[in-house]
Amino acid sequence: MAGRDLRALFSSNDRGMATAEAFTNRQLQWELIAAALAEHLRHTADRGFDVEDLEAPRNNLIVFHGVGGIGKTTLSRKLENALAGAEHRPAQWGEPTWSGERILPVRIDLARSANTDFEQLVLTIRAALAELGRPLPAFDLALRRYWEQQHPGESLEEYLRRGGLIGRFGKAMPQQVQAALADVAQALLLPGSVGTAVGAVAGSLTRALRERRQTVRALSGCARLADLLEADPDLEALSFYPHLLAWELAQLPADKSVTPVILLDTFEDVGDRTHRDLERLIQRVVWLMPNAFFIVTGRSRLQWAEPGLQGQLDYTGPAAWPGLAASAVVPTARTAATGVARSGGRQVLVGDFSPEDCDDYLVRRLARDGQPLINAEIRQVIADRSHGLPLYLDLSVMRFLEIRRTGREPVPADFDHDFGALITRTLSDLTPEERHVLRSVALLDAFDLPLATRVAGMTHEAPAMRLIERPFVRENAFGLWPYHLHGLIRSSVRNADDQADDRWSPRDWHQAATRALAALGEQWATGTGRDRMLLVSCLRQGLLLARDFRLGLGWLAEAAWGYVSDSVWEPLAPPTRTDSASTLETAADALVELLSALARRQHEHRERTADRLAAVAATGLLPADLHEMAVYYLAKAQRDLGRTEDSRLGMQRVIAGGGPLAPAAKRGLAHLSRLVGDFPTVIEAARTLGWEGRHHRVRAEVWWVQGEMARAAAAYQAGRIEAEQHSIAGEAATAQSMRALALAFLDPDETDDELEFAEQLLSGVNIRASRINAQIAALVRDAGRHADWEDRAAHLRTEISIAGLSSVETTLELAACFHHAARNAHNELAAAIARLRHLTQSGNYAYYVDLAHFMAGLALDVPSAARWLDGEQATRIRWRALVTARREYLRNAR
Repeated sequence: MAGRDLRALFSSNDRGMATAEAFTNRQLQWELIAAALAEHLRHTADRGFDVEDLEAPRNNLIVFHGVGGIGKTTLSRKLENALAGAEHRPAQWGEPTWSGERILPVRIDLARSANTDFEQLVLTIRAALAELGRPLPAFDLALRRYWEQQHPGESLEEYLRRGGLIGRFGKAMPQQVQAALADVAQALLLPGSVGTAVGAVAGSLTRALRERRQTVRALSGCARLADLLEADPDLEALSFYPHLLAWELAQLPADKSVTPVILLDTFEDVGDRTHRDLERLIQRVVWLMPNAFFIVTGRSRLQWAEPGLQGQLDYTGPAAWPGLAASAVVPTARTAATGVARSGGRQVLVGDFSPEDCDDYLVRRLARDGQPLINAEIRQVIADRSHGLPLYLDLSVMRFLEIRRTGREPVPADFDHDFGALITRTLSDLTPEERHVLRSVALLDAFDLPLATRVAGMTHEAPAMRLIERPFVRENAFGLWPYHLHGLIRSSVRNADDQADDRWSPRDWHQAATRALAALGEQWATGTGRDRMLLVSCLRQGLLLARDFRLGLGWLAEAAWGYVSDSVWEPLAPPTRTDSASTLETAADALVELLSALARRQHEHRERTADRLAAVAATGLLPADLHEMAVYYLAKAQRDLGRTEDSRLGMQRVIAGGGPLAPAAKRGLAHLSRLVGDFPTVIEAARTLGWEGRHHRVRAEVWWVQGEMARAAAAYQAGRIEAEQHSIAGEAATAQSMRALALAFLDPDETDDELEFAEQLLSGVNIRASRINAQIAALVRDAGRHADWEDRAAHLRTEISIAGLSSVETTLELAACFHHAARNAHNELAAAIARLRHLTQSGNYAYYVDLAHFMAGLALDVPSAARWLDGEQATRIRWRALVTARREYLRNAR
């Protein structure tokens, strides 16, 4: 149940404001608890279950771990209440399958602030069992012996009262312990004076047990009681006494039986992973009480199933703790609600709140007159920034109240904010070396152990190995670098006001960024072969580091050429600038903008691409070769926009520079000649282009316009094969999509396989124009048939218009002319020709209007300006033959 939020209540004079400590669902975690506890109850009810079996594997616990502030303690408290009675359980959690069983929840806070030692932990469990209303003589006698030895002259009742256990569980336990002592003394027929001396009673009972006397037959079934009573009553012996509790619980009659559910919260404060003394004692309790169920909440998963801990803990390895083994770890509560029963996994990463949970939390925390005090717009900003971390929501609520105390109403911009408290919470239980690695990897989107170690400037991986076990480090086993920080933790470490004693100076951050950039370059340089994923991943992280910390380009320049060489155009992660070129101040700024513009051009209008590239070129910040890259792709964008003369000048500048893109620029000039119909010049230029200038594709693009589809398809195929030989995926996909287009005019039946192959190649690249060409090829294949042809064409026109690709727009209208000519639809053909004429009025692709007339057998309105390879008449005959063949094909298909 949600109670009053006293911190919020005492942070405002607004007496009409209602505050509540909101608890948000966590239903999936409850489902995991319910399933695991039901399995535990079935196991302990089995006739073969033996509470004194000290060798059987243990599966009597479940672990919830997660970053500080994720809500583990709130979950632990809610579970305690829900297990205590149905009236405290949220209705949406539903009725558990074990509702008929008697469950006794016992929550123990292990936080340092709670000052809970091992002795108090054992006493808490025993005090809770006082609810049974009867002594537990085997345990109680051992406890009384221990108490008199370790606390001479101190009343157990007074100790329990001072520790709060009397108020929490009542006064019955001391009386029950005393009654147990008296009962045993009476059974042994000891005189009254002796019966009050626990040492004498314990000694007499031990002898009686050894001699198997009938007077103590009720306790003789506890095989190890005599040994425990003979042992020195110290802390080590106390850690074995829970075995006696487990035995006593097993002796209860069926109508009195109870299953303790012991919730151990804040387990990270038990100790560090070097000193495990307290952890060893607590683990012993869990092992020795197999009929109790334990719910552990803490920041880190339990390592008990790791064989390497043998010697540090009593019970280790996957055979001892099958549910805690790495193979049984449940990745997140959101994906594992049903998986726990299937896999037995008992280590659960507590997931972040969903956006809906975040909003629900904020709605219920502060209210006035039944309405949320924090408006929807602010709640949205807080939820987005929180990455689902409840602590961030709580800190934001307190910030909301703090701003209101200044006399103004909070606005959304107030909550674009990082909290230093998150750093404090995150760093609190890390070693100095782990803190150093954490800050270092906060510079990276993702990392592996070698990268984290290199960025931290360390020579050994141990701190990074320890760090990746923390819950704020997430793992993606399928990623190039498997680890990444929780988004909010990373943002806070990078940006929040860090008041830690070992906080970094700006120089420290700059040095770490320099190491990170160098380490990424080393990984890229040592990558095997043409590893595209490694290249792009290193670029994504390296560009951001270079830009944010004003670092030199170094290896990024060479990597940029590797990025453009394959024409794949994966999106690059660094945020792009949308303001004026004056904000580009360094070479890194300019390179980020250049590569981002090239990647985004597949998703933006070419006008936007041209503007961005022009801004980059105007800065003069890039070295000469990269400057030519900006000029070349600007010229390509200008060509797509129909700015022929600007494009020509750009291509000529690149050729004059003689850089890596000079062959491509020569091809660009050839394309410009093709735009105006100067086909002989294009064919002549192709002889000097070589494979770098895509000579096969340049020829093919001329031949298909001449109506020589078979020859064009063969040349496209040769270009694709050559691209594959040089591992240029983007060019291979482009050539194949154009091959499909040429064959679509010639043979619809053959086109299906070619289009399927084109789609396979296009799936691995990001080339919008080639993808649209493949869609046009599908339309040409279906020309003359299919009732939805016009709808598909209209949809494609819209997509082309958004992209600003004038060249493919004319190709689509030429396909429409072919469709209408094949159907002999004169009016529709005239409309399509009119659209073509409008699109080509600048002079570029003007010969497409000629082709439309050729295929329809119409006379030209004006003489053709194109220089056809073997004359206008031969070209007319070939295009008319394609339409005639399609009509024949359609008649035969009926």
